[in-house]
Amino acid sequence: MQLQKSRLYFVAIFFLAVASCGRENSRGWRVYGGTGENDHYSELTEVDTANVSQLQVAWEYHTGDADTARHSQIQCNPIIVDGVLYGTSPTLRLFALDAATGRQRWVFDPDSASRQKGATALNFILNNNRGVTYWEDRKDKRILYTAGSFLYAVNCIDGTPIRSFGKDGKIDLHEGLGREVKDLYVAATSPGIVYRDLYILGSRVDEGPAAAPGHIRAFDARTGAIRWVFHTIPQPGEFGFDTWEDSIAYKHIGGANSWSGFTLDEKRGILFAPTGSASFDFYGGKRKGANLFANCLLALDAATGKRKWHYQLVHHDIWDRDLPCPPVLVTVNKDQRLIDAVAQPSKHGWIYVFDRETGTPVFPIDEIPIDTATALTGEKIWPTQPIPRLPAPFVRQTFSENDLNPYLSDTALASLKKELAGYRYGKLFLPPGKQTAIQIPGLDGGAEWGGPSYDPGTGTLYINANEMGWKMAMVDRKPTPKGKQLFAEAGLRLYTQNCMSCHGADRKGAGNYPALTGISKRYAPADVQQLMKTGRRMMPAFAHLSDQERAAITSYIMDLTIEKKKLFIPPPVAEDSFRALPYQFAGYYKFMKEGYPAIGPPWGTLTAINLNSGEHLWKTTLGEYPELKAKGIPPTGTENYGGPVVTKGGLLFIAAARDGKLRAYNKRTGKLLWEYSLPAPGFATPSVYRANGKQYLVIACGGGKLGTVSGDSYVAFALGGGN
Repeated sequence: MQLQKSRLYFVAIFFLAVASCGRENSRGWRVYGGTGENDHYSELTEVDTANVSQLQVAWEYHTGDADTARHSQIQCNPIIVDGVLYGTSPTLRLFALDAATGRQRWVFDPDSASRQKGATALNFILNNNRGVTYWEDRKDKRILYTAGSFLYAVNCIDGTPIRSFGKDGKIDLHEGLGREVKDLYVAATSPGIVYRDLYILGSRVDEGPAAAPGHIRAFDARTGAIRWVFHTIPQPGEFGFDTWEDSIAYKHIGGANSWSGFTLDEKRGILFAPTGSASFDFYGGKRKGANLFANCLLALDAATGKRKWHYQLVHHDIWDRDLPCPPVLVTVNKDQRLIDAVAQPSKHGWIYVFDRETGTPVFPIDEIPIDTATALTGEKIWPTQPIPRLPAPFVRQTFSENDLNPYLSDTALASLKKELAGYRYGKLFLPPGKQTAIQIPGLDGGAEWGGPSYDPGTGTLYINANEMGWKMAMVDRKPTPKGKQLFAEAGLRLYTQNCMSCHGADRKGAGNYPALTGISKRYAPADVQQLMKTGRRMMPAFAHLSDQERAAITSYIMDLTIEKKKLFIPPPVAEDSFRALPYQFAGYYKFMKEGYPAIGPPWGTLTAINLNSGEHLWKTTLGEYPELKAKGIPPTGTENYGGPVVTKGGLLFIAAARDGKLRAYNKRTGKLLWEYSLPAPGFATPSVYRANGKQYLVIACGGGKLGTVSGDSYVAFALGGGN
């Protein structure tokens, strides 16, 4: 009898092991973020807290197309399907590698057709790309991904375009938005998601007055035909239309786009889509009202695009509080009841948790009154904003003079205090105005596009964040003069209207936007004008400007003495009243001093949150400045972009910080267990997978952001290194 029990025990263990192996293989890393649930979680356990220090480089793949002069980047979270890794390069070439060795199988170059025809290289229009999507139907296996303003379908076997998809293998993303947008910027930074035979895609659009609408589209994965469209800016007769006071705003207002990607509850057929603010970001006088479906978490029927429920996290957003990342599907144990929920992080530092099917908040959310006094003519601020009681915010949301950076010099601190006396600061939701306000968290969060990871075994959510202030100020917009001007005058005016907010009044750059001083050493005038027409990476297209207007701007930023003396004749087309706003943003300026954040550290953090209780389990800094460390200053954290991954083996992996290190933490305690200096900073989310029976971790090392060196490699790690 005892022998029979032993046999039954070993049989049970065998089948549990087989089942566990099956789960590991089925999860893999086949989708951006790990799975459609977007949990950044791996069930692999070969690498654990006891042996993570033995990780070594298994292989490194170089794409060969980094552009150090123009600060190229790689933000891709690669996917791994059937032993093949798919990713993108700085110029958005799509490649396939053997996932165990890094050996290249093929490369698809979206720029090749243009070069063959002698046209201007498409890499001018390429924005950042954060991932690709796999779809299959029996022997038909393809990668769907975006480069610039085009969606491509590529054969997984040989890397060739699938000519039956769209027009000769690609689709122009300007199509199907319901109004004329061919001269406006439309691209996609985050990959779409597959539901059955649908490829569902969001978009990145301009954030200024000349913005396309951010409607969500579902394409037939085989043919590219549009199967459904959800209007994120409702049209007459649609739910939410009455939340816009101007009945024709939908014809002009853009944005409200789902730029950060999606999460899918495949079993229920629910697509979760986070949206950004409506344009223009910082002035809402032309879009009064709550502005559905901007700043919403949308729950849509994935098959039809019909709205199931929504929740607006910011009403009438004038602070650029986009929902910065896709939510994560979680299961919350609350009041002894298991709730299948969806958790959405925000730029201002909260986690909003909702029942997946009904949209009912799991933790109470209160509508809190805010300051509605504004000095901007025509603005109408919404009187309340929704604030969850739990979990507690994972970043600071206010500061005082006592919170200034203590590591600055005495001279810098005195200067900063004097400067601060002329600012508005101290709380969330300060209305934009002509007097500078300090926004904390800053315009890049709080939470950022990397998003959180979630451990379904413990109910713990992990999120990295920025803890910095940004300056916010508005200036009067100068009206377009009538009559003739010199290029010098027109160039300055047009630069101020279209370029100053990103590149600064002094052309020295602002926020994460590059300086234009010395641009003549990197570009020819014709290249600059083409770049303005098509856009590139964070820069939107200015195709709505005439050739003469772009030439005038070029003469100003490149200081072309002869060109500036030319006569400028304003175009005869009447200015769109919705674009002719009375105010414009003064610029994306971080609250900095002596090269460091003006507020005290931490400046980059990593937090573990128990979603069952809302309790913070631990918090640590993420990243460091070597020169401050050398002075004996404790780790401060740094700005960080890209998300974490968590494993069943007890580990949390993350790069993201500007110091260029990949780190492994004990997920239960937050203790740092291992770190490795990458060839360039990894502003991307890692992927964890098994290949040839071995566990790997891979990260894109593209750098380029925050003034760091650009890179062109993907680096994979494993115990014992390569085979």
